[in-house]
Amino acid sequence: MNYSELEADILRLIVEATEGSVRAFGEETVTRLVQPELLRGAAEDELTEEARAALTTACANVLTISAAELHDELATIYEGILVDDGLDTGVLTAISALAHWKSYLEQNRRGELYELAIRSIEDVDHEVSADLDDFLATPEMAAEYERIRQLLDPGAK
Repeated sequence: MNYSELEADILRLIVEATEGSVRAFGEETVTRLVQPELLRGAAEDELTEEARAALTTACANVLTISAAELHDELATIYEGILVDDGLDTGVLTAISALAHWKSYLEQNRRGELYELAIRSIEDVDHEVSADLDDFLATPEMAAEYERIRQLLDPGAK
């Protein structure tokens, strides 16, 4: 499966999934993308102390925090970014996941969950460098695709 086919299949799965399945997928995926170990690579000079605290709080409480509270935490994070580019990949992934989750909570748009799925695929790709023509060739990428597929279509074999 090439990358374009993977994207199209994930979009199809999200569109066709039940409300319960997309919610379960979103919760599991955002939790995976904001794990504390992803934040360990952040250099002291990338975020202010307040931004780092807001990021830690948002990540730790991602499933219980309200969209309004998450909005406030993200505002603090954005205001506290000290670099123009080159933000640590794990930090960037976590911030992006939080932003998509906030938008999903506010608007219930499945497109935000599609974006979470793509961030999750990109996170695995960052670790294993998948081949664009055979994206599922590595065991890690195949496992991530299967995780997404099983959450969105639990009856699929």
